[in-house]
Amino acid sequence: MTSRKIPISVAYGDGIGPEIMEATLLILKEAGANFAFHVVEIGEKVYLKGHPTGIESSTWDIIRNTKAFLKAPITTPQGGGFKSLNVTVRTTLGLFANVRPCSSYYPFVDTKHPKMDLVIVRENEEDLYTGIEYQQTPQVCESIKIISRPGSEKIIRYAFEYARHHRRKTVTCFTKDNIMKFSDGLFHKVFDEIAIEYPDITKEHWIVDIGAAKLADTPEVFEVIVLPNLYGDILSDVAAQISGSIGMGGSANIGDFGCMFEAIHGSAPKRAGQNVANPSGLIQASILMLLHLGEIEIAERIHNAWLCTIEAGIHTYDIYKEGKSKKKVGTKEFALAVCKFLGKKPSKLKPASYKSSEKFTMAIPSHTPPEPKRELVGIDLFLYSKLDKEKLQSQLLHLKTPLKLTMITNRGVRTWPEGQPETFCIEQWRCRYMHKEKSHPVNPKQLPETWQALLDHGFDVIKAENLYLIDKKAGFSSAEG
Repeated sequence: MTSRKIPISVAYGDGIGPEIMEATLLILKEAGANFAFHVVEIGEKVYLKGHPTGIESSTWDIIRNTKAFLKAPITTPQGGGFKSLNVTVRTTLGLFANVRPCSSYYPFVDTKHPKMDLVIVRENEEDLYTGIEYQQTPQVCESIKIISRPGSEKIIRYAFEYARHHRRKTVTCFTKDNIMKFSDGLFHKVFDEIAIEYPDITKEHWIVDIGAAKLADTPEVFEVIVLPNLYGDILSDVAAQISGSIGMGGSANIGDFGCMFEAIHGSAPKRAGQNVANPSGLIQASILMLLHLGEIEIAERIHNAWLCTIEAGIHTYDIYKEGKSKKKVGTKEFALAVCKFLGKKPSKLKPASYKSSEKFTMAIPSHTPPEPKRELVGIDLFLYSKLDKEKLQSQLLHLKTPLKLTMITNRGVRTWPEGQPETFCIEQWRCRYMHKEKSHPVNPKQLPETWQALLDHGFDVIKAENLYLIDKKAGFSSAEG
């Protein structure tokens, strides 16, 4: 890797991956990109060789020692406990920001939203995508949703800096904090705090369900949307599809010490080997990579050639429409058409024109909030029990425990005290134990002693969560959420 060319890691992926990667690399080479490509093998074949992460340990050094990672979609084998390789790469390399531009190419690509031009900035390391899951009982599974202040601050600040750098006037946050008041509530709270530092940018917040409806109906009202991982994954696919086709969506995964670029769609194994896949998503990803690396001229050259191809009506099957498209082509033919248009600019679509530098420096927070005071006030013990709620309640209330039983819930609904007879219950129960005096701090030794008391009476305790007051406020949900 001592070549004067910029070293780039390349993964051909699975399914349609090799076809769209060949098409993309052809365009990069024909456009004169100053890259040295270092091919790595990841994905399905590596999984099946016995690597549960889909990547060999030696591959990390190749990726780490190149300037960027261009990755085609991969297939994660079903069953066997295999973890998503995309998530592994993003979290291992600290690629906290997933940036997905979604624009319409009306009237050349069919869409109901001709003025759509938005960017989704998705948190990339947290939320349910941490993959922390458990099967707690034969009939109950659990996924843990993690939202942190540092993770939220990084992605939200990135969204505002992106908007400022690209002269976008509004940043919109989507959460579901009317239900998830702690996790999504924290994301919303941090959004409001950071927005104050950007008085030149308008801030908006939408509950994600109505926000998603608005996005699907009137996407042109949004400019930059920042949101937690799961919502961002789903809604960026929706946005790409309503712009014309999910096959046209590219994404950048940006971190402090690395970057990865990929199409937003999957490996589509049913389409593999047929020369029909649209390579545009990976082409768009390669343009984002060029911009990130400062190769502005080549990025413009490829982007404008791609726009000319779209404008000429040379389309793959997913965007081809009789009477609007001129020629239906395969993957290879589409790439060759883009190559023929290199050096030209579209006549009707807006030509691509970028600044001398598309990278920007993140602002450093001016102050750090003080560390809050934490007080341990109890414990939630989760039980596996097939007893009905009346028998369970009776047995638990007759136990002598260091801490006092104050509540029993099932799937978050209170069954005691003041439970209702209609409540349907499953075999996982949450039992809350606190000091006999409400909100009084407890001795940490009382927690295992309470747990042991339940074990001694034959109860199956499957999980525990400590309960804290944070600056005198409950850091835990009640049965009412």
